[in-house]
Amino acid sequence: MQPVRAKKHLGQHFLADRNIAERIVNGLPEEAFKDDLIEIGPGTGVLTQFILPKKPSGFFGLDLDQESIDYLKQTYPDRAESFIYCDFLKYPIETLVKAPFSIIGNFPYNISSQIMFTVLEHRNSVNYVVGMFQKEVAKRIAEKPGSKEYGILSVLLQAYFDIKYLFTVQAGSFNPPPKVLSGVIQLKRNNVEKLDCDEKLFFLVVKTAFNQRRKTMRNALKVILTQPFDHPLLDKRAEQIGVSDFVFLTHEIGKLSV
Repeated sequence: MQPVRAKKHLGQHFLADRNIAERIVNGLPEEAFKDDLIEIGPGTGVLTQFILPKKPSGFFGLDLDQESIDYLKQTYPDRAESFIYCDFLKYPIETLVKAPFSIIGNFPYNISSQIMFTVLEHRNSVNYVVGMFQKEVAKRIAEKPGSKEYGILSVLLQAYFDIKYLFTVQAGSFNPPPKVLSGVIQLKRNNVEKLDCDEKLFFLVVKTAFNQRRKTMRNALKVILTQPFDHPLLDKRAEQIGVSDFVFLTHEIGKLSV
């Protein structure tokens, strides 16, 4: 079968370096393979070739490129049913895998943030995520307070996951080469079963604060404060505040509306 063509409209840049591919798969600890595993955007199977020998409990490769799915079904005929033509962002994942499960992939850069918001929706079922992103997005997710890169995804993901930036990947490792560097990160579900606040309100507070990140928290959160509230944290900007501080503020704001 002819090699799969990278499609610009899908944001495809196929990883061509086998050593990098193996390092990415090794970013998942062995315990992750005891559960079901979803690969997002398997493309030409560069990660798949290192995943399958580890014999995950269940494996599914989801891709929005029919050519890739056809190629993988022919390459791995005994696992043909494992490769599904679908949009991960819209697919009812709970009908496919058993919880807990893990996720791996060279994520399309144009939807990588959306993939992470989907992970958050399934946070109580996801054990690990190892993914390759545009480097600045990977850094942002792993960033700590006090940096301009620290943002919405940093706080929301770090509330539920321990995050490690694993390594940087040069553009020359891809075909075609992207115009940016790439970064690989690992997310491991932490022990927080539920935040000590209204979690829906927590998401709203974080997003509202960072949508006006140049303002102090006091001014940024005016739109959701139902009555006056004072605390030294409100004099800071969103990028200066850690997860526990956001949880505290959300808890206090929640009490105002009771």
